[in-house]
Amino acid sequence: MIRHLVVVLGDQLDAESAAFSGFDPAQDVIWMAEVDHESTKVWSSKPRTVMFLAAMRHFCQVLQTRQWPLVYRELTHDAAIWRGSAGEHLDCAGASLADVLTRSLAQLRPQRVILVEPGEWQVKADIQAAVIAANVDLDIREDTHFLCTHDAFAAHAQGRKQLRMEYFYREMRDHHDVLMEHGKPVGGSWNFDQENRKSFGKSGPPAHRPPRTFAPDSITRQVIDMVERRFADHPGDLSLFDWPVTAADAELALHDFIEHRLVAFGDWQDAMWTLEPWLFHSRLSAAMNLKLLNPRRVIAAAEQAWRAGR
Repeated sequence: MIRHLVVVLGDQLDAESAAFSGFDPAQDVIWMAEVDHESTKVWSSKPRTVMFLAAMRHFCQVLQTRQWPLVYRELTHDAAIWRGSAGEHLDCAGASLADVLTRSLAQLRPQRVILVEPGEWQVKADIQAAVIAANVDLDIREDTHFLCTHDAFAAHAQGRKQLRMEYFYREMRDHHDVLMEHGKPVGGSWNFDQENRKSFGKSGPPAHRPPRTFAPDSITRQVIDMVERRFADHPGDLSLFDWPVTAADAELALHDFIEHRLVAFGDWQDAMWTLEPWLFHSRLSAAMNLKLLNPRRVIAAAEQAWRAGR
């Protein structure tokens, strides 16, 4: 009998996730599923779908190295296959995440489902409905990647006639002691927005090093091939796909940004130039959104560079 079925969503790829707190490989099983609906409910570009699925499959490998029981639904170009310790079987039904979970709950019959709170309201509601319908206990845990909890934000918002990012930002800076000295913001100001809007002028951007790229490995190439066939009518070009899809590569991307572009990002973060897709930007947000990279790590790296005079 399965004690806990730990559901890991495609944007919760954190090896230190709260979902794994108390995990017992002798009693518990991890559940992950690739589903078409996540790319079609809101029309998704091919590169976005590849990044999600390639990152999921690489994270699956991380879990397997721990020898933790895992059931994983993998899309192929024309069907889906469940892979796990109990073997493999075909799943041809093109269903939503909640539909697939409903069938798994009926087959696996866990005592409880554990889930880190989804970032999308509808996904949370759909999973809750599926678990309740299966008469299974549900434990929804806080997503610790966020620097502010629901309760903390509610307290911040209480009594305010307007919600402004500026005031929330200050509160978070102070609470987490980010670029603060003796209770005041370093540099004597909470923001330097006016200095972040410089233009390149007629001469264009100065010489700069483009972001580090990550050539697709065999897993990512399989995903690219599948997406090209299964989602052929979706927009996007995969010929130059080079995004980080593992935590290790996301860390390398962070290091590359801190070393080569952070110093100029402040001045020109809003500037654009023809045929320059990245300029001084980091290309880190996708990795953070998938939880491959913790925002606290990014904040700390940027602050450390400033304190080192860089």
